[in-house]
Amino acid sequence: MSTTTGSAPTTRAPRAGGGIGQSVSDSLTIAKRNLLRMMRIPEMVIFGLIQPVMFVVLFSYVFGGSISIPGAGVDAGAYREFLMAGIFAQTVTFATAGAGAGIAEDMHKGLVDRFRSLPMARGAVLTGRTLADLVQTALTLVVLAVVATIVGWRAHEGVLKALAGFCLLLLLGYAFTWIGALIGLSVRTPEAATSGGLIWLFPLTFISIAFVPSENMPSFLQHVAEWNPFSATVLAARELFGNLPPGYQAPDAWPMQNPVLASLLWSVLIIVVFRTLAVRKYRSAA
Repeated sequence: MSTTTGSAPTTRAPRAGGGIGQSVSDSLTIAKRNLLRMMRIPEMVIFGLIQPVMFVVLFSYVFGGSISIPGAGVDAGAYREFLMAGIFAQTVTFATAGAGAGIAEDMHKGLVDRFRSLPMARGAVLTGRTLADLVQTALTLVVLAVVATIVGWRAHEGVLKALAGFCLLLLLGYAFTWIGALIGLSVRTPEAATSGGLIWLFPLTFISIAFVPSENMPSFLQHVAEWNPFSATVLAARELFGNLPPGYQAPDAWPMQNPVLASLLWSVLIIVVFRTLAVRKYRSAA
């Protein structure tokens, strides 16, 4: 669209039509673009699978016979089932680094500036990116579940509860990709986004009940682990998979007594807060 001042035409930036329909359509278009890019670079998916598979094998066979589980003692088989929900949760949250690096790379190449010049919903670029990462994470989770089954893990509560457990895990992973999106918009290079996306994830995942019970930690860390959103999702998945040892007593903290509800609330809260911050940062990013 153009207007004329004297004899010199000037061009106005196109405007988005607005509305939920516009936002959904634009987000799906961006998601498709990112999925096609992932398909053209299969090593991205392959390398993303190697690390969680290594964690499954190493933790199952190296630590499985040396860690005591409340209600089961030192039992490699019991620890293997206790472990898997933690490995699944760690895998979906580590997608945060990839989301941040991808957005930082788009910023570095100037693609985000091009998107901002188009008549599209403002949050669509970030929503599309996080949806594409969610699809990749779901694929990784499927492969990981197959590997876990091979090494002896089982879901004992039926298909519907198992699917509910995986949905909670994916919801947590999706929530964390919005943290990655904010990090990717806040740094200057993809390398910095990768480092920034991982540096806080290690304490978050290890100061939790993912790999060892909170009872085995110092008292001041027990409270951190029990109120950790990561721990709530891990325990919720264990309940839904039927992987809690016989006689297991959950800690008294509210998230540990109500892990499914706590997991949902934490994930929704993280999405609301960090999506708002990321979209605001996207609008103002130079």
